[in-house]
Order: sequence, then C-alpha cells, then structure tokens
Amino acid sequence: HLDRITIRHLTENQIQSSYAARNQGIRASTGEIIAFTDADCRPETQWLENLVKPFADSNIGIVAGEILALPGNTLLEKHSARENTLSQKHTLAHPFCAYGQTANLAVRRQVLAQVGLFRPYLTSGGDADFCWRILRQTSYKLDFAESAIVRHRHRSTIKQLQSQWYRYGESNKYLHELHGVDLMREFTPGEYLYRLARWLLKELPIAAAKSASGRSQLVDLLHTPIGLLNVRSRAIGQRQAKLPLAAWEIDQL
Repeated sequence: HLDRITIRHLTENQIQSSYAARNQGIRASTGEIIAFTDADCRPETQWLENLVKPFADSNIGIVAGEILALPGNTLLEKHSARENTLSQKHTLAHPFCAYGQTANLAVRRQVLAQVGLFRPYLTSGGDADFCWRILRQTSYKLDFAESAIVRHRHRSTIKQLQSQWYRYGESNKYLHELHGVDLMREFTPGEYLYRLARWLLKELPIAAAKSASGRSQLVDLLHTPIGLLNVRSRAIGQRQAKLPLAAWEIDQL
C-alpha cells in the first residue's frame, strides 16, 4: 500500500561505486528483508510481494528475481534479448557458485551481520562477491523467485554494449583475485577464425535464405559477429583490470 511507504533519497558522495551507494541504503533500512533494484529497471506489479515470499523458509538467506528485457527496436537490443543476456538463469547456473544480480535481489538482514555488506571500493563483480560470501560462509540458501520480475533495457549502441562486456571481463579478473576461481578463459586466434569461418560458410547462408523467405531478421544474420565482438571486449577487460587494494575492504552493518 503506497500510503504505508516512505521514500527517502540518499546520496553516496564519498566513494564512486554503486556498491557503496547500496551500503548507504542498507544502513538506512530497518526491515528484516532488504530488496535491491536499479534506477534503470522497471519492476512489474507484485514484484516485491513475489520476491519476499521464499523468505517464509528460514533457511533462505537470498532471493533472486528474474530480469527480462524491455521491448527494444535496435539491432543490438534485439541481439541481447535473444541471448537473454541479463537473465538471472545465467548467474544462478554459474559453475563456481550461484549468485543473483542486484538489479533484482533480496537478502535477509541478519545474514549481513555475519558476512558484512558490499565491498564499497569494488567497481564490478560485487553482486557475485556478495552472494558468494553468504553462500560459502553461512548455511543460508539462495532461492529463485521467477515470478518476481523487473524489466531492464538492453544497450542500444556498440559503445554501450562493448562497455558492458568489458566490465564483465573486469568482474572475472576481480573475482579471480578475491575468490581464487579461474573465470578468465579467452578465445584463441584459431577459435575466432573458426567461428568466423563457420558463420560465413554455414550460418550466414542459412540465415540469408530464411531472410529471403521472411523467416529471419537482420539480427539472425549478424548474431555470430556481434557475439564475437562481445567476447573480445570481455577478454580485453580481463587483461586490463587491476583490482584496487581497497577493494578487499568489506563494510559492516
């Protein structure tokens, strides 16, 4: 009920980090359950109600809701939507340890007394680090509330998309150093050439034939090269990332 909700605007102006800003919100909160979303997300009706339901089980410490795309018209938005780039199903299936993205996440407050808050000086990968500390240092479990949906707009320009994947690469490097997990596989030049040759000789002719009969779109024709550009940007991010010494710090309640 809106008449029971008090909205306060808080500002973090000391540390330029979304995780430091989230810590501000956590400290200002008083509830047992703390929910997160982002300024560029649009929660659907019943989002919050569905997100907190799994906490009825006292073993659940974190709940991730689903992230779906807002309708997009550009080629790159359609490509990311086709890949379900932001879906929590990708991060929940992470080979090292499941995690949820803070665009749609809730946590039990008492968990934070055990593991701390976000690392305020971390600029990428903080979502995974936060969830991994909870799941690996406590007995709490993570649940997926698929009906708790927020919608997010995908990147619409090459610059925005490559920046997104560059940050994915930075995240891999930071998490490698913080948790000792090797996430930084890169394509070899031979793999790039193989993927391009397969696209030119097999995928492109098939997609072109479907396009001629109205059964395919431009995004189908360019699916592979866009994906390879993303993989390249991620690799560059992995190579260039340098974890700040201060990023080892964990804020406390």
